[in-house]
Formats: sequence, structure tokens, C-alpha cells
Amino acid sequence: MSENLVEFQHLSKQFTVEADFFGKPVSVLKAVDDVSFCIRRGEAFGLVGESGCGKTTLGKMLVNLFEPSAGKIFFEGTDLTALKEKERRKYCKDIQLIFQDPYASLNPKMTIGDIIAEPIRINRLLPESQVENRVLELLHCVGLAQHQRNRYPREFSGGQRQRVGIARALAANPKLIVCDEPVSALDVSIQAQVLNLLDDLKREYHLTYLFIAHGLNVVKHISNRVGVMYLGKMMEIAPEKELYSNPLHPYTQALLSAIPVIDPAKKTKRIILQGDVPSPIDPPSGCRFCTRCRKAVDVCRRKAPELKEVSPGHYAACHLYKDSAPFR
Repeated sequence: MSENLVEFQHLSKQFTVEADFFGKPVSVLKAVDDVSFCIRRGEAFGLVGESGCGKTTLGKMLVNLFEPSAGKIFFEGTDLTALKEKERRKYCKDIQLIFQDPYASLNPKMTIGDIIAEPIRINRLLPESQVENRVLELLHCVGLAQHQRNRYPREFSGGQRQRVGIARALAANPKLIVCDEPVSALDVSIQAQVLNLLDDLKREYHLTYLFIAHGLNVVKHISNRVGVMYLGKMMEIAPEKELYSNPLHPYTQALLSAIPVIDPAKKTKRIILQGDVPSPIDPPSGCRFCTRCRKAVDVCRRKAPELKEVSPGHYAACHLYKDSAPFR
């Protein structure tokens, strides 16, 4: 059995912004552009980047909410992009999604018991006589009282609603859960509780996560490996400890410098990025980050760097590194 549960190969997604009279695209938005990486079985892969970098679009392609424009997605060795819709549906229960907004993702007309039971009934995972017991078990797993199953989403706090969303994702007995910024809409104190819950559930149910977030500080304590995206491209991939102790890409270095430091005795030098993020409709030629990079040279503006292994398990898409050694 391969250690890779998911493999993305040259994955791209474009959205038509403007079309001509005949429907031919005149202007396209390149949300994800030629991205390749893998998610290992049993790990939590953190995917971070600024708003609009394509990380959520990538996650939605994995759960079949978006159809890729190009490239392939392999799940347990099967190319999902080559399957017909009916064939792909059987993989839906194995790949579940936790949404960013815990209120908008829950049907306000359904009780939380029915919301959690819905994936079980749709996928016919259990006889109807056993569904209620499974719902009660899932409520207990996410820290909610069993007597709350007959309440509606509006009767819960944001953190409690997100726990309902987590229970719903677990109901289908998935192998992979895409966590799409699951704590960004929550208070800081509640964020820590939900992150700890997800970490506990990962070990208990032997889950694999694609954990999408804005900031590196959020994914630090839950991820085994971290990928950094910028304007539709993957900039860097490394094990969690390696990325935080030895960031190679200038964009990753800037993101890490922006993390607030609680201890006033520890002073960190902020790296201030100049200018705004370019439009994904008209991205810069060469490296996507060259217009804001303090280390950019001529080749950065002419040629897009490849994502290469600079040191064992540490990949960076930057012209500053060549043949596993940085330029000096």
C-alpha cells in the first residue's frame, strides 16, 4: 500500500471572467496553476497562504465541488479526474469537508441530530435502527451533550456549530477530511479547543487532514508537513519543524515574521512586503512573487522557478536555490 493517500499532479483551475460572443474565454482567472504535491496517509498537511491564493479552490477540487481545468488527482492510486460522475460518487464518503462558516454550512431547518445522520442515511452506512445510536456517539466524540440532538443550529454558539460540522464530517467514516479554515470564524480561545479536538480525532479515527488556513501560526500545532501557496502556485513544502526553523522561500520568511510574539523579550524583525498582491487574472511573468520579493533578480522576472528539493523533504520554488545549495 502506497504511503501517499492523495497525489496532485500538475493541477490547475481557471475561471472565465469574460467571454466573447461565441462563449470563448477572453479573460480567465488562474486560481490554481500547475500545482503538484502529495498528502501522506495519516498525516495532517497544512496549506497556508493569503486570501485568493487558491488554497480553498484546491480543496474544493479534491471534494469534487470544482472540476479541474487540467491535471490529475489520485486518491489511493485511482485517478478521480478520469472517473465518470457516478463512479466518483462512491469516493465522496471517503473525502469529507469541514466548512469555514459553521452557521452557513448547516441547514437551519434541520435539527443537529438530523444533520449528523444525513451522511449516514445517504450513504446507507447503517440500518435505520442503528442511526440514532451512531449520532449520539458522534455528539459525545465532539464534546456535545446527547440531549442537544433535537436543537437547531441557531441555538448553538459558533464553536458548538463547528463541532456539529466536525461530527457531520465524521459520520461518513472518511479517510480524508478537508478542513477549510475551520477556526477562522471563531474566537481565539475557541480556536484552540477546536484545534485540540481535531488533533484528538485524527489519532482516534486514524484520519488524514488537508488543513487550510490563512496563517502559519494556526497550522503549526496540528500539521506534520506544511505547504505555502501564493497566487495559485506552491512556493514551499517542508516538515512542520523544518519550515518554522529554516524557511527558505522569501514569501514564507515574510509570513513567519508577521506572526505576533507574546514574549516582549523576544524581538523579531518584521519583513514588510511592498505593494499589493497582483491579480490572478494577469499574474506577473516569471516568479509570481517577484513583484514583492526583496531578493528578486532578473531571472525571477523572466522564468518561473520549479518546485525543487533543496534539502531532504524540503522543497522550494525559488531561483535562489540551485542543485540543493543556495546562491551566495
